[in-house]
Amino acid sequence: MLLHDDRLFPADPVTRGIARRLYATTRDLPIISPHGHTDPRWYAEDKAFPDPATLLVKPDHYIFRMLYSQGIRLEQLGIPRKDGAEVESDPRAIWRLFAKHWYLFRGTPTRLWFEHALSNVFGINERLSPENADKIYDRIAEKLETPELRPRALFEHFKIEAISTTEGALDDLKWHDMMRSSGWTGKVVTAYRPDSVLDPEFEGFAGNLEQFGDLTGEDVATWTGYLAAHRQRRAYFIERGATSSDHGHPTARTANLTQAECEKLFAKILKGKFSAEEADLFRGQMLTEMAKMSLDDGLVLQIHPGSSRNHNPYLFETFGRDMGSDIPRQTDYVSALKPLLDAVGNEPNLTVIAFTLDETSYSRELAPLAGHYPALRLGPGWWFLDAPEAMLRFRELTTETAGFYNTVGFNDDTRAYLSIPARHDVARRCDCAYLAKLVAEHRLDEDEAAEVAYDLAYRLAKEAYRL
Repeated sequence: MLLHDDRLFPADPVTRGIARRLYATTRDLPIISPHGHTDPRWYAEDKAFPDPATLLVKPDHYIFRMLYSQGIRLEQLGIPRKDGAEVESDPRAIWRLFAKHWYLFRGTPTRLWFEHALSNVFGINERLSPENADKIYDRIAEKLETPELRPRALFEHFKIEAISTTEGALDDLKWHDMMRSSGWTGKVVTAYRPDSVLDPEFEGFAGNLEQFGDLTGEDVATWTGYLAAHRQRRAYFIERGATSSDHGHPTARTANLTQAECEKLFAKILKGKFSAEEADLFRGQMLTEMAKMSLDDGLVLQIHPGSSRNHNPYLFETFGRDMGSDIPRQTDYVSALKPLLDAVGNEPNLTVIAFTLDETSYSRELAPLAGHYPALRLGPGWWFLDAPEAMLRFRELTTETAGFYNTVGFNDDTRAYLSIPARHDVARRCDCAYLAKLVAEHRLDEDEAAEVAYDLAYRLAKEAYRL
């Protein structure tokens, strides 16, 4: 295994030389990770990671979805079942199974991220195989016992300046409180993810709503009390560093109903007697409500539509959410976002970051929208679109109308801690490759390209997410 210095750079020698020079200015910049799903408990307790499989295989849905597609059951990978039934508990057995099927990841970004971690964190430069699986497992396990591989030490080693985790509205954020009280100076903030008390079709919604009321002391059986509960929880999250909220709705639909219409719709939601259309309308109204709250409290609003989440009902019923079966879907933005943009789109002090899994909408809808409305910014590719080819398509499809400065740089959006620096490295290389092409075509001067490379790698994310 050799991580070539020119990986992801253009094959043309002139353009490749420009890309090298641009990348040299960005490769060692601090990491701003404004949206992700690492476990705050890691940083709070700062305990050693238990074993290679638990660190590198089990939390990474990019890995286990590929293995599942080839007939490997999630039980064989030690993924816990909802019913508590027995699953593989031997991490070495899980690792061997992973190594046996490592060839499946040829040509994928997962291979780039994983091998970057092997080389840069563990000093391992052998390609994983069934023959060396045990040797590599032992070397990683040995390293994991050292203080240098604890979560906080890795935070410093990775040059992470700030990272955001994502917690639900009902989370007590005790791990964030533990971090603050420990005196550790690493900047780990939370983000407000209210889907469980905002989406009427979320499992256990009625019980979640009852808990929401108990937690806040607000009368969530009324529309005004329900909104007040959200304001209170947002303030609680802000006290613990939150600078953003995050919303994983199936569509980008927004609405701007009257007070009376909101109360009538909310009454239906409370009774549990609503149609799929009414559930979607309620989610849409709540995006606009969240945007209006952001005008008051400053939280950046992130919208992550375009995913048919939990597409595989067997996996959802057996293992729960986020088991790698989310599938991209066609998504409308022009008409869907119009009610929200009519209400707050012209507010320069509001930041709404729109993501998509439907890249056909980049040049047709999202880039023109972000290139016009002061409140709207275009989020980078995520989940399926965080691959090198997709990153280059993103720049090609959006720059002509949104430019670079109506986008927000890069975020890694991952649960796999050791892949964070690898993902940012891939993004920096791809952006430098794209910028090098513009320089080689005499569309951009190299000094300008160096400024843009810095902004895409660091400044835009830091400023957009107010970190």
